[in-house]
Amino acid sequence: MKGLSPLDIKLLRDIWHMRGQAIAVGIIVACGVAIMVMALGTLSTLSASRDAYYERYRFADVFTSVRRAPESAAARLRAIDGVQTIETRIVRLVILRIPDVEEPANAQIVSLPDTGESILNRIVLFSGRYPETRSPDEIIISNAFAEANGLQTGDAIEAVMNGRLRALTIVGIGDSPEFIYALGPGSLMPDDRLFGIFWMRRQALEAAFDLDGAFNSVSLTVAPGTDTALVIDQVDDVLAPYGGTGAIDRSDQLSNAFVESEMNQLKTMARIIPAVFLAVSAVLIHSILNRLIQTERQQIGLFKAFGYSRREITWHYLKFAIAITAGGVLAGFALGFILQNLITQLYAETFRIPDLTWRIDSFALFASALAALGSAIAGSMSAALGAAKLSPAEAMQPAPPVNYHQGWLRYILQMRWLDEPTRLILRHLFRFPARTAANLFGIAAAVALLVSTLFSFDAIDTIMEQMFFRTNAHDAAITFFEGRNDTALSELSRLPGVMSAEGVRDIPASLEAGHRSERVGITGLPADAQLRRILSADGRYVDIPSTGIVLSSQLADMLHVTTGDLVTAHFLDATRPVVDLPVTAVVDEFVGTPAFMDLQTMNALLDQPPTISGAYLKLDPLAQAAFEESVIERPGIAGVSLRAAAIDSFEETLQETIYIMMSIYAVIGGAIAAGVVYNAARISLTERGRELASLRVLGFTHHEVGYILLGELALVALVGIPIGCIGGIALAHLIATAMATELYRIPVVVNPSTLGVAAMIVLFSSTIAALFVVRRVRSLDLIAVLKTRE
Repeated sequence: MKGLSPLDIKLLRDIWHMRGQAIAVGIIVACGVAIMVMALGTLSTLSASRDAYYERYRFADVFTSVRRAPESAAARLRAIDGVQTIETRIVRLVILRIPDVEEPANAQIVSLPDTGESILNRIVLFSGRYPETRSPDEIIISNAFAEANGLQTGDAIEAVMNGRLRALTIVGIGDSPEFIYALGPGSLMPDDRLFGIFWMRRQALEAAFDLDGAFNSVSLTVAPGTDTALVIDQVDDVLAPYGGTGAIDRSDQLSNAFVESEMNQLKTMARIIPAVFLAVSAVLIHSILNRLIQTERQQIGLFKAFGYSRREITWHYLKFAIAITAGGVLAGFALGFILQNLITQLYAETFRIPDLTWRIDSFALFASALAALGSAIAGSMSAALGAAKLSPAEAMQPAPPVNYHQGWLRYILQMRWLDEPTRLILRHLFRFPARTAANLFGIAAAVALLVSTLFSFDAIDTIMEQMFFRTNAHDAAITFFEGRNDTALSELSRLPGVMSAEGVRDIPASLEAGHRSERVGITGLPADAQLRRILSADGRYVDIPSTGIVLSSQLADMLHVTTGDLVTAHFLDATRPVVDLPVTAVVDEFVGTPAFMDLQTMNALLDQPPTISGAYLKLDPLAQAAFEESVIERPGIAGVSLRAAAIDSFEETLQETIYIMMSIYAVIGGAIAAGVVYNAARISLTERGRELASLRVLGFTHHEVGYILLGELALVALVGIPIGCIGGIALAHLIATAMATELYRIPVVVNPSTLGVAAMIVLFSSTIAALFVVRRVRSLDLIAVLKTRE
């Protein structure tokens, strides 16, 4: 080959001769690179698409709700220093009747200016037009809701608005940056079939909800460089007399918070999971080079005799590691692009961001390539330096034999029940502890990766069990437009199919502990509540105390408080009292950062008669249809959420996302095990070819020789799998902690079945890889092998 040095020609020949092992290492490198490219590339796609969407359609910086404020209050909001643009609105929940849908559906209806488009949170219109001012029943509906229910422009849909049933005509289909992730009342996952966003002219909403000259929602933007926290405080001061519930920054806006949470998960994935693959690849490269150098001692001596320097020989073996890693990097780029495209399509269905198309992230390519090549150099450096240190005279001689001194191993080998092949297996494993440890690490890493990803299924089962059955024993949740007295509960109890009813009240509040402060919702529950329960960390039911407050563990961590500490509660409703409350218990809640109080105590603190903002209902399954029909037109009800529909939506969403992701990781985890086992088997066959051929000449059968070769790997796997299970549980804790947010946290639950599935995947992939090597045992040329010089 012209232009190539003798060392380069040798390098190419070595790679071709060891192509099987090079491919095994390349696959592992490719998997690690692919996950990093997929995670960072998808993160870049989400971030760039979201930011462009926010900027183009003017997503607001601050949001707040109010019970009822006159339009004159808007002038005082505009006068706040730093406020750039302000838009007042009317926002209400309505109950829907959808053709061919049995369950009651909900929509959040948002006002549009009487003419033109919104100033902030503008609509991207996919089809149709804006409603006419003179046509009060025309609406625009969200695209996801339209697709889920097969609705088009020109169709009509019935909505209960302030107790009156109205037929609304769809004239447009669109989306807004305010509702990238749209959640209905009481929902954990988006349900596009049963919840949508509607937009209607303001004049029509003012008439429908008796809000002439008033508003109940405000969004605004602040000038660059302005302290948003100071603006929020002043907005709260202006709106407090009108029942303001507290302004929030864009980062706390529900839709944006969910997108941010998903982006944080991608960052966590890019940091943790590829590191496992690259660490395994470094160990394998070290093993391969060590073996290669041992077999090439004479060649190294000749190179030195011909004048090649230590630097040139070191660089030669480093190039071997870099070459096989570079192939894995390129394959990882291609696989990463495929996975990124798949995940981007999944996100496009979950997050309604226009033009969400995958982008190539140059930083992801650079970082993944640098990490892969860095791990390859780290794994090969000691072996390459060892080769360079060999003197010509030393290198020309065979490597000194292993010192087979007597030790504690002889007591095991002398056991009579051990046959000779098994003794050979044990002797070889213990004579090369470093190599055995490297193979153990590879198998354990594969199991750990699988356990740390597959545990998500167990976590999901735990979340569903707690959220839908243990803590929420109700069949339906009712939300009122405004607080109602306890007679509303009696009215609900008389509806068809209602077996029992319990009131609930949700109050926005700010909790302070020292210099820490968090904006939360405090839920008031009856002392004897049975339809909404709370659980301690050990799974026991916790009674609502008559005094004090119960915090979720996530909220307690954020405030740095525990049982017995005091928190200051600033209630943002009614008389807006400020009280010090003792923390009476800390409970486990996987979604949000809730706090709980006794309902009667809450109403007393607010200096109000018995008041509720919603109710939980237990229904007779045989009369549920009658209940759904009668509840739709009840006055004062803003939303109805059915537990059965929420469970279906939860499972359907997970099937489209989590299950696909876990399947990808299962395949990739199996690739680690296959690569480790194949590499170990090939090295063992290369090293012991003469020994195995000698055994065949002495009368050992193919099966016995194969047993000796595979027995080592099987024993390593049997020891490595339990170690990997322990490591996987630890890695699952690390991932769960890194992914925890204010919106939700993942419980670390690893069932024995998950450990079994991870072990089976590793054993299956290991067996397939080993069988490729075992075939070579049958084709050993006994004469040629025995003539080979040791």
